[in-house]
Amino acid sequence: MRLADATWTDVRDADVDVAFVPVGSTEQHGPHAPLGTDTLDAVAVAEAGAATSEAASEPSPEAAVTPPIPVGVAEEHRAFDGTMWVSPDTFRAYVREAAESLPTHGIDRVVFVNGHGGNVEALAEVARRFSRDDAHDGYAVAFTWFEAVGEHAGDMGHAGPLETALLRATNPRLVREDRIDAAREGAADRWGEWVSGVNLAHDSEEFTDNGVVGDPAAGDAERGEVLLDLASDALAELATAIVERETR
Repeated sequence: MRLADATWTDVRDADVDVAFVPVGSTEQHGPHAPLGTDTLDAVAVAEAGAATSEAASEPSPEAAVTPPIPVGVAEEHRAFDGTMWVSPDTFRAYVREAAESLPTHGIDRVVFVNGHGGNVEALAEVARRFSRDDAHDGYAVAFTWFEAVGEHAGDMGHAGPLETALLRATNPRLVREDRIDAAREGAADRWGEWVSGVNLAHDSEEFTDNGVVGDPAAGDAERGEVLLDLASDALAELATAIVERETR
């Protein structure tokens, strides 16, 4: 169920076990990929995960996919035009309060389906605080799709092979294919500038000329379909685990 498309009576009459809350960002993704890449990818994985759960041969949780949260913790990309961000405090408060609406309607299991690396730390804290709140019986976890794709995870980068591949599989019209070569030429090999295990670079412009890390040409649509399958399967498995988990 896509929550934004349902009526309130649809939700009342449904037997929803878990909500998938896509969380993304509006930030630069090189010259070839849209500012909404992280949000688009989070929504694609959330919807695919809900469909995977619904199609399972064994009884599995009914998932509702909420509207996405499209602006996150992304000040590290501030040098690139169009990037938007909020402070971690604002982000945590907004995401937590939005999720706290759901237990009111009996949806007390929540998965934040994340598409942006800058959100990871904040979402982990949101999930813990949500789960410990005595005002409701809710339980939440944070799931980042590119950490759940097996051996592919090591190629993440930024606007590189994984994100470009998933876009090519799910939103191909938004990939500027004529700019792939330029994206490759200005890309960095890795994220950050590291000394003694510490990243010295606070902002992405310090180590990448065009915002890209990794080779976007290495992410074709076929790879994107594989990534989508891996991430959606992992999300469906996680949903089953948290629905069955006994909490407070």
